[in-house]
Amino acid sequence: MKTRCVFSTTDLAAARAAMAAARQAGIPDDDISLIAREDIELQHIPDHLMVGRTDFYPAAARGAACGGGTGVLLGLIAVAVPPLGVTLAGATAIALAGAAVGCWTGALVGTDVPDAVHRKFKGDIEAGRILVVIDATRERLAAACPSLLATGARHLPLHAHPEVPQLAA
Repeated sequence: MKTRCVFSTTDLAAARAAMAAARQAGIPDDDISLIAREDIELQHIPDHLMVGRTDFYPAAARGAACGGGTGVLLGLIAVAVPPLGVTLAGATAIALAGAAVGCWTGALVGTDVPDAVHRKFKGDIEAGRILVVIDATRERLAAACPSLLATGARHLPLHAHPEVPQLAA
């Protein structure tokens, strides 16, 4: 299971050094991304390295799950009431419609909500710092952390949960 770690760097050169250290520690490019103020992103950061700014995908997934669950419940109730004449195929259609509506609604709401990293480290981003975001297993993060910190990158604690270990600074 992957864990997300966020490191703050002062500029693009420091961010590139942190990315190189992560790659040397065995973290693939697909698991490394950058977040910066919009003017910095537009001028200096390639699109494939940027993290989405909104909560679109997680919100769509939550909406599909909630809408699908509601659709299943309503479909089963409709099957249980004989005068409605709904078959199991009809209940399945109701569940799929609920999932579709939930996904659409969740995605619409999610486009207006900043993602978790943007919300938590808004001050760092607005100050012009570039965040290096790494999604990797705990073992890979533990191996990469010392070399990332050696580049001058500062670890930012994303998770406050006790089960997520904080990396030593």
